Amino acid sequence: MAPPLSSALRRHLRLTQHLPFLPSRHLSLSTTHSPSDQSDFEYDHPLPPAPDDDGELTSFLRHISHASSAASSPKDALSNLLSSSRPSPASPSLLVRALWELRRDPEAVALALRWGDECSATSGAEGAGSLPVDAWHLAIWAAGRAGRFDLAWAVVRRMQRRGVLTRRAMVIMMERYAAVNEVKKAVKTFDAMERFKLEADQTVFYSLLRALCKSKNIEDAEELLLTRKKFFPLTAEGFNIVLDGWCNIFTDVAEVKRVWREMSNCCISPDGTSYTLMVCCFSKVGNLFNTLRLYDEMKKRGWTPGIGVYNSLAYVLTRENCLKDAKNVLSKIAAEGLQPDVETYNSIIVPLCGSCKLDEARKIMEDMIMEGIVPTISTYHAFLKQEGIDETLQLLKKMKEDGCGPNSDTFLMLIDKFIQLNESGNALRVWNEMRRYGIRPAYVHYMALIQGLVKYGCIPRALEYYDEMKLNGFASDPILDKEFKTFLLANRDHWRGAGKYNLIPQHGKHFTRRTRMP
Repeated sequence: MAPPLSSALRRHLRLTQHLPFLPSRHLSLSTTHSPSDQSDFEYDHPLPPAPDDDGELTSFLRHISHASSAASSPKDALSNLLSSSRPSPASPSLLVRALWELRRDPEAVALALRWGDECSATSGAEGAGSLPVDAWHLAIWAAGRAGRFDLAWAVVRRMQRRGVLTRRAMVIMMERYAAVNEVKKAVKTFDAMERFKLEADQTVFYSLLRALCKSKNIEDAEELLLTRKKFFPLTAEGFNIVLDGWCNIFTDVAEVKRVWREMSNCCISPDGTSYTLMVCCFSKVGNLFNTLRLYDEMKKRGWTPGIGVYNSLAYVLTRENCLKDAKNVLSKIAAEGLQPDVETYNSIIVPLCGSCKLDEARKIMEDMIMEGIVPTISTYHAFLKQEGIDETLQLLKKMKEDGCGPNSDTFLMLIDKFIQLNESGNALRVWNEMRRYGIRPAYVHYMALIQGLVKYGCIPRALEYYDEMKLNGFASDPILDKEFKTFLLANRDHWRGAGKYNLIPQHGKHFTRRTRMP
């Protein structure tokens, strides 16, 4: 879930703190949301570069908030906007940016889109052609992401009335249904395309299959592929979608082999992508024999291996203690006219670090840098998983200097590592370092630390962080609540004696917390 419209305003009022805060009665959602706010839509549809129009954007967001706060319903809010002298979005790109800022509040997105659409329709534009297609798609995505499929379908119907409905809009609906495991509704959306006078061709069908596989409904995707073969003849591309799911979503070798046999039973010859997926899958699980066998078979069938295949070879050879052969892969890549990339070197560094061969891994990293290839955060993570606390702190500093993190995932990984090693003190040192690097703890960080401290008996210290977590707005955990309740009742006399409150011993000015006794 996501923060309300006011949070979008807050992000754009940092330089104008004197502006009033404008809460919305009708456009609010929960304030808790995932630490990761990345999305497929963000990657597939990058927003236009932000011009120097932050003032216009802030003004637009404030108009939406004003109209919503003064109205008793979204319909009244739209009427207020249309009847006021406030200007509509000055440019299509500004509208898209505004929708992106409001993406966590689907009703705010719907209101902003309808306002822009109505203004375009009454300004003499042809239909709604002046609205960018990304505005429509983003509105559907935001509504579906929040589970508001009623709003998403309302946007689809509005697009249809304006004559601008696209197949991509329907694909986004399928993707959102698949993301919440509504497989039947995703398929029904595909089947409904003809009623919307859109062609449901093989391209859209494959998009549906990819959405199902990405949401881990791979068996449903395969069943759909086979049951619809009269309408969409079986091809290597279709099977590759299912293979990709079993190779990269679950990495289930038994299922991969079964699908490979099914391809043969259906008289479908594997293509270069099929072999690439198979090589990658067997490489991941350390099956050197089948990796090399499929690589040789791929070349005999006339398919040219890409850099991904060679990266997989380098990985499995290193993992199976064939470092010399893995280095020879680098020469083979050059001989084939390809260029090693950072993933090529990471494919050697990661298994070396995993085998605690850190000196050899450092040499490979030095060679990579000599070739002008910059390490990624994944490169550093491979070392961080194995280094002690002192080396870890040095690497964090190095990452910062190189502009390569550290990020939230870095510290979560380190907290988990030291907790598993029963080094709670080092986990707490990492926690303090996280604050020094400007990373705000998320729910997952708190839970990893607290559960680790409880596991190894540091319950008073765990309770300090648990209280802090709740004060920072994160939800409590029923299991931990029970654990702490039992501890406090058992140690009532030790900590303070009979009384309404128990004061937990503190170790710093940031942890002065009182815990109420039940």
